[in-house]
Amino acid sequence: MSEPPEEAQQGLPRQPRKAEDFDASYAGTPPWDIGRPQAAFLRLAESGLITGRVLDAGCGTGEHALMCASLGLETTGIDAAPTAIGLAKRKARERKLDVRFAVWDAFDLAALGEQYDTVIDSGLFHTFADDDRCLLVQSLRAATVPGGRYYLLCFTDQQPGDWGPRRVSQGEIRASFADGWRVEEIEAATFEVTLGPGSPAGGDGALAWLATITRT
Repeated sequence: MSEPPEEAQQGLPRQPRKAEDFDASYAGTPPWDIGRPQAAFLRLAESGLITGRVLDAGCGTGEHALMCASLGLETTGIDAAPTAIGLAKRKARERKLDVRFAVWDAFDLAALGEQYDTVIDSGLFHTFADDDRCLLVQSLRAATVPGGRYYLLCFTDQQPGDWGPRRVSQGEIRASFADGWRVEEIEAATFEVTLGPGSPAGGDGALAWLATITRT
């Protein structure tokens, strides 16, 4: 595997906003691609809280979608980065898991023509500016059944420093999902990254929010 881009070696880079930039990051191993599910989502799965038909929005190389499929759940993973989706499909073949992966625009989830009982977001929401977040929330609502759950893992405004993606406050989450949703809980969590001791993340990951949000 080739070396990560220089900025990734120095510390967790600011998330690029263009799909082609995300795709280029998979020439190496981007900091968010840890090769396993985030512990926060694994805990939800082990607690039986991820149910029904599942959408992994911004799935990257597919670890969360594959986790859900291993539990026997009908799962779809979408990402704008073709390289990431290619890697996810290869993992599914190697693990003999049935997952639908597609290169797809997260702002156009309605065009999937399907609705899901559970939607997982690991580091997608926090990459967007305010206006785009509004578009994302509208798109998510179109793809979620009434009563369905959206689980959001994002960087928190409690994380020190100015590296990495934009921080998100609890107030921003609640404001973004004020219409057509109910924010059930926002709890402190960790966003695990590939960077080790001495990195801006301190080797233990970045501080995060895990939000549980229900579509009304």
